[in-house]
Amino acid sequence: MHDTPDIADRHDAVCVIGAGGSGLAAIKNLREQGFSVDCYEREASVGGAWNWRHDRSPVSAGTHLISSRPLTEFPDFPMPDDWPDYPHHSAFLSYLERYAEHFALRDSIWFGTEVVAVTPVGDGRWDVTTRGTGGGAERVQRYAAVVVANGHNWSPKPFGVDSSGFRGEVMPASAYKDPAQLRGRRVLVVGGGNTGCDIAVDAAQHAEAVWHSTRRGYWYAPKYVFGRPADQVGARLQSLRLPLWLRQWIYQRMVLLTVGDVTRFGLPAPDHRPYESHPVVNSQLVYYVGHGRITPVPDVVRLEGATVTFADGRRAEPDLVVTATGYLPRFDFLAREALDIDEDGKPDLHLHAFARRHPTLAVVGLVQSDHGLLPLAHWQSVAVARWLRLRREDPERAAAVQRKESARPLRSWTRPRVVPSSRHWFEVSAVSYLRAVGELLERLEKA
Repeated sequence: MHDTPDIADRHDAVCVIGAGGSGLAAIKNLREQGFSVDCYEREASVGGAWNWRHDRSPVSAGTHLISSRPLTEFPDFPMPDDWPDYPHHSAFLSYLERYAEHFALRDSIWFGTEVVAVTPVGDGRWDVTTRGTGGGAERVQRYAAVVVANGHNWSPKPFGVDSSGFRGEVMPASAYKDPAQLRGRRVLVVGGGNTGCDIAVDAAQHAEAVWHSTRRGYWYAPKYVFGRPADQVGARLQSLRLPLWLRQWIYQRMVLLTVGDVTRFGLPAPDHRPYESHPVVNSQLVYYVGHGRITPVPDVVRLEGATVTFADGRRAEPDLVVTATGYLPRFDFLAREALDIDEDGKPDLHLHAFARRHPTLAVVGLVQSDHGLLPLAHWQSVAVARWLRLRREDPERAAAVQRKESARPLRSWTRPRVVPSSRHWFEVSAVSYLRAVGELLERLEKA
């Protein structure tokens, strides 16, 4: 396609979409590899999901990290040593803001600007259409590559149960911001992930009555084991390269010693082995169940009038239902085939990052890990930046690396067995995943 007067050609510049933690890492590492970067962020500030002032943020007042500080921080920008093991969300947002300031990343960010369309135009280049979130004319600019970092925890998964005849209030978990919304109410929380458990615990302290509906049983991991953050203990076991079956055995014994048999509290037994589901890290849920402040119930099958009916025939009359049923990734600005998105909405990306059909299109931060996201997003973006640099400098060598890398078996960087649900589409073991990314970086340096 030939240049036209209404398209601004940015030549070798790279477009980054989103200025959350993953987008910030992408800007920094692309610039370090010599690229000019334009980042488009629909909100007025950095932070993405962690900036709870944004209407798409799933963060509430009491949210803390569920991964510990050393396993969450950027490897080249540590959090302060005097911070707690599990910082509050406001501290974590300030950390991202300081990261942006330290590396002068704001100079590359266009705030209040959303991406409308990303279209391939041949030779690996892309036309990116943007407009201000407040309206106005659209603008098209041409880039050498596009890195998507728009997050995957902002578009709630549909509840799946018809609530049109229900007289109470039904609210997605993303709309929950403060315990005042629960005070004195009869609350049903639907969803057994970390968000659902956190809201159920908040409700136990503020609501008149609380039911917690889960589809299956879970392993409820405590935040501390032997006085250390639990994820650090797990990382140590992984670093020893113990076989999966042995780590599962150790994990199961650890949970039984610290949490106990949850079935005696009325919670369902896990229907999967440890490490086959994203970890639920909550030291208080079982505590409040044991104190009678949370009533465990199975799946919701009907909402009608004032009544909710559960799969075992039990009924409850909540006046507020909070649906913490998870989120689905959305890439509305891209054609589905660009990321090989299937009919369920799941993209097929090498290392959950590299588009298979387009060498100049990548996604950063689209992983679910047993550690924090930022170390993975950092090394993903380093790999993307070095890949794009090699492709620019020596396309033939880059193509050779791509051929070798595409033959890497999935089991080398994904978990071999996970619960079949959208919640686990991007599930990885951090240690194995980072090892795979490290091997890619070695190939890029030797090419």
